[in-house]
Amino acid sequence: MPSSLRFIHVAAAAITDVRGRILLARRTDGRDLAGLWEFPGGKCEPGESPEHALIRELQEELGITVQVGPPLMSVPQQYPDKRLRLDVRQVTAWQGIPRGVEGQALAWVAPEKLTRYPMPPADRPVVAALLQPDRYLVTPEPGDDDAAWLASLSAALAAGIRRVQLRARSIDSQARWRNLAEAAAALCHKAGAEALVNGDIELAQQLGIGVHLRSSQLGGLSSRPLPGNLTVAASCHDPEALQLAQTLDCDFAVLGSVLPTATHPEASPMGWEGFARLRESVSLPIYAIGGLSPADIPEARQHGAQGIAAIRALWPPSLL
Repeated sequence: MPSSLRFIHVAAAAITDVRGRILLARRTDGRDLAGLWEFPGGKCEPGESPEHALIRELQEELGITVQVGPPLMSVPQQYPDKRLRLDVRQVTAWQGIPRGVEGQALAWVAPEKLTRYPMPPADRPVVAALLQPDRYLVTPEPGDDDAAWLASLSAALAAGIRRVQLRARSIDSQARWRNLAEAAAALCHKAGAEALVNGDIELAQQLGIGVHLRSSQLGGLSSRPLPGNLTVAASCHDPEALQLAQTLDCDFAVLGSVLPTATHPEASPMGWEGFARLRESVSLPIYAIGGLSPADIPEARQHGAQGIAAIRALWPPSLL
């Protein structure tokens, strides 16, 4: 990326009221990206911490004194004229009544309606972090015992998994895999979890579930392969694949490998800094994958990830 681009560190807040609504502010005329909605906040001054910047900015912009809560995520994003890091904190306690001190429109938005508001690229992953799971289970190969595999999936769902990629490349029988995927999708539906099938667009259509595209499939598609009510995701390993996934209007991507893995010991991991450099080229929600566990979610969020995707770390260990 061009090293000449100026860097801006922005602190923003996901301000949530007692009804669970989240406050958005509309960018005023004359500013970059005027008319778009964003999480309130502003630039960190040189030497200023994000916490102090957020307290100052929200006092100036909204007329409130906030108690800054824990980090939600930090999103690196490249724009044509700048590189930005959006450092988002959670805020649930403040004094005063929020108002548009600088003439900006404000809106208290129910979480499920956040996606209706057009936003700058850096704010879009924040919406996903507020609404979508921070763990994405990729199922291991079923082996010879379908019942045991389904029992393991049930255990993972009972443990809180709410997004699952159904993946089984070792099954030769299409009929067997269709029956198994159908049973797995039913388990996910019962648990309130989302199921996506790996690679097979036709099977996803038949089952009425999402599809997770392999990176090798991205270049062969000219448009989004499923309607908007069914999720489309993609595996990516480089900036070209990420751009293709965004062009196809994928709902999210998986990017890695971040750390060394037992399954691909020969691969050269990109590390967290490499992940962040690729992350900033698109506005998609992105899961980090490769040698990660739930303990890595805070680190992942601080490099712009939705969370982590994994097989072994999210599948019941006694059943691997």
